[in-house]
Amino acid sequence: MGIMEEETLWRPTYARVDLDNIRHNVRLFAGLVGPSCQVMAVVKADGYGHGARETAKAALQAGATRLGVALVEEGEDMRRAGFEVPVHLLFEPPPTAAAKVVELGITPTVYTPEYAESLSKAAVEAGAKIAIHVKLDTGMHRVGTGPDQAAELMERISALPGLEVEGIYTHLAMAYEPRDPFTLRQLEVFDEVCGRLEERGLKIPMRHAAASGAALSHPAARMDMIRLGISMYGLLPGPDFNGRADLRPAISLRTRISNVFRVPAGEGLSYGLTHTFDRPSWVAVLPLGYGDGLARALSNRWEVIIGEKRYALVGTICMDLCLVDLGDDQRAPGEEVVVIGGYGEEEIGVERMAEVLGTINYEVVCDISKRVPRIYENR
Repeated sequence: MGIMEEETLWRPTYARVDLDNIRHNVRLFAGLVGPSCQVMAVVKADGYGHGARETAKAALQAGATRLGVALVEEGEDMRRAGFEVPVHLLFEPPPTAAAKVVELGITPTVYTPEYAESLSKAAVEAGAKIAIHVKLDTGMHRVGTGPDQAAELMERISALPGLEVEGIYTHLAMAYEPRDPFTLRQLEVFDEVCGRLEERGLKIPMRHAAASGAALSHPAARMDMIRLGISMYGLLPGPDFNGRADLRPAISLRTRISNVFRVPAGEGLSYGLTHTFDRPSWVAVLPLGYGDGLARALSNRWEVIIGEKRYALVGTICMDLCLVDLGDDQRAPGEEVVVIGGYGEEEIGVERMAEVLGTINYEVVCDISKRVPRIYENR
């Protein structure tokens, strides 16, 4: 079961994470790419809001062989949790962090000579040799060395003591739209650069380009490893992937009714009185608000499930509270409320909420606040 039972929470708002669904999603991708392709489980941003330590453990149990993080601090947390597998740092931190990177034994991404030199110096001082992955910018234009500079950077890195180039990779800008031709253009650039590097005698043991979307839609992008992020958590890489894989969302956001009161017809409620009742109604107060990640923009635009029945959120969502129109139903304090559904509750799920908010599912789950306890099922 979970870290704590929800009954022990003084404020009964919690996110339930089903680790069996994490394992299912990882096994699905491991089977898709086959034994010659590794799976990196990306657990940055606290496992996309699901909890990095617990999701990393579940992913490794299901066949992932490496972990991916964005920050040195996140890599340190993985080491403190006892994970000894390769932990990839997906972006360059400031050069002053190089000694810490070497100390932790994490696998850094490199795309500037200055950072490479700081890593080399730190590795030599520590008497270590560290594997690095070079990031190549093939058209996303965010971070990475350009195609015309890649050979010079690789040669420079290869001459530095304490460093060993284990891999080269790129990130795809349009993979969330499976039919967009830009992905094929990026893969062509990547292959061309790798070919030129090999012609100059620069060996590259590992190549990777695909995250969740390209892993599903572009088999040629799978190469030696995929970086499994959003779909590890059971969420779609993009709307066009709906129905293309048996993804099982792992997280649901739940609370319990804290209070119930009656409102006469003609009355409004909450800040700004943005909802007015045209009939007498029972209203439930939920101890959950935008301070927990329930976006204020959902005011008067969302529904919740109580006892398998759907009810509208009404009035302005507050920092700590929101309100539900129960109509003639007399619900009781303490009844469980599903605010964001998990597997089998897609109509109030993460994908639907992202659509209502005009954003992406990544943001919805990452926005679930740290003050919302995570309760883990099937640990």
